[in-house]
Amino acid sequence: METDMLNLKRASRGDERAFEALITPHADATYRLCLRMMGNEQDAADMAQEAFLRAWRSLSSYKGQSRFSTWLFRVTTNVCLDELRRRKRGESESMQALEENGLEIVDTGDTPESALDRAELRRELKSAIACLNEDQRAALILRDVQGLPYEEIARALDLNLNTVKSRISRARAALREKLSRGMELSAEKRV
Repeated sequence: METDMLNLKRASRGDERAFEALITPHADATYRLCLRMMGNEQDAADMAQEAFLRAWRSLSSYKGQSRFSTWLFRVTTNVCLDELRRRKRGESESMQALEENGLEIVDTGDTPESALDRAELRRELKSAIACLNEDQRAALILRDVQGLPYEEIARALDLNLNTVKSRISRARAALREKLSRGMELSAEKRV
């Protein structure tokens, strides 16, 4: 903790090595957050790099009111949301394109049938998450993927606690509905 504070002070004065030491422990979690938000590896890598760049440029805005990791998750989430909103205004990427660049990881220990079922469920889940609005998606990912407590999510997204809980609840309900509809359609196809 003392090392973090020392690195934070040095980084605030322009010491790039201190900043690197400060963000290195959070690099994997930052990338995973970007991957969940963006849906593919290339965009995730780009957004993680952009998040670190934005964190470097706005380091003076970190006031120490929350953990550094919470602040960094907020910066990262905002970078991803900004990009998703920019894309929404412009040309949207199709889910098919995301699948073509896919992140399908198949457990080789599975039978072909169970691997196919699991891959299909992952595809449906990705599709359902992609259909959520950006605000719900961000809150859901920070809670259910990153495992952050509600209070940290509220600080990271600069929202009150009830709004965070509401967004997560609505996102989960929307996912349940979309996934149950998808499973009903799959069952009908098999019959």
